[in-house]
Amino acid sequence: MKSAIAFWNILLKDMKNYYLKPPNISWGIIFPFAWMLMMFLRTKTAFNIEEVFPGIVGMSILFGTTSMLSVTITFERKARSFERLLLAPISIELLITAKIAGAILFGIFNSIVPVLFSVLYFKAFVSSWAVLITGIILLSIISTLLGLFISVSAKEVFEAQTYSNFFRFPMIFLCGLFIPVSALPLIIRPLSYILPVTYGIDTLHHAISGNGFLPIGIDFIILAVCCFLLFFISIYNIRRRWII
Repeated sequence: MKSAIAFWNILLKDMKNYYLKPPNISWGIIFPFAWMLMMFLRTKTAFNIEEVFPGIVGMSILFGTTSMLSVTITFERKARSFERLLLAPISIELLITAKIAGAILFGIFNSIVPVLFSVLYFKAFVSSWAVLITGIILLSIISTLLGLFISVSAKEVFEAQTYSNFFRFPMIFLCGLFIPVSALPLIIRPLSYILPVTYGIDTLHHAISGNGFLPIGIDFIILAVCCFLLFFISIYNIRRRWII
């Protein structure tokens, strides 16, 4: 019971202090909408929405989760408020889970605009809503954990943002967001298979068009393993670097 209360209070504090601020909410709406509008203006006509739908959803989640988490974790570490949380009588695993829960919810929120805009305005076909929702949740979790993994190595907010961009922008081209992995040169294709976001985007392709380069079960297994590894590697780094 005490663990549940602690989890809820940490999550509620982060939501009030960071995620529910009007600039963050508007950014979560405007960013995916701007990408959809850009694609429409570029073609001046109706384009194949099924090709860009997964990429826009994936990029909205990726940029939203990593940006917000890098700010919250790094800012609180610099202000030493994170150290006060470490003194609380709860496990560090529960503490980190509560800290990343807000970013995961923010990533899911960021996906709502492109999904509704694509389905309601562009009449995009969704092959499986269950797979789409599962894929959005898994992609939000893996993107958040990538942000956590990066933030642990940073001391300043600008460092965390710089490190995040170092990983995020190559992912736009390597993870199948807008360029299929099968269309990449063979020499760089192994990099795509190393990045867990690739399997999240493949899940979205399965959900929308029913076509993916791997079976959906393999995508789910790889995402689950990557989530497990990133979470406990981040916990290990926090214990080693932040706790004396």
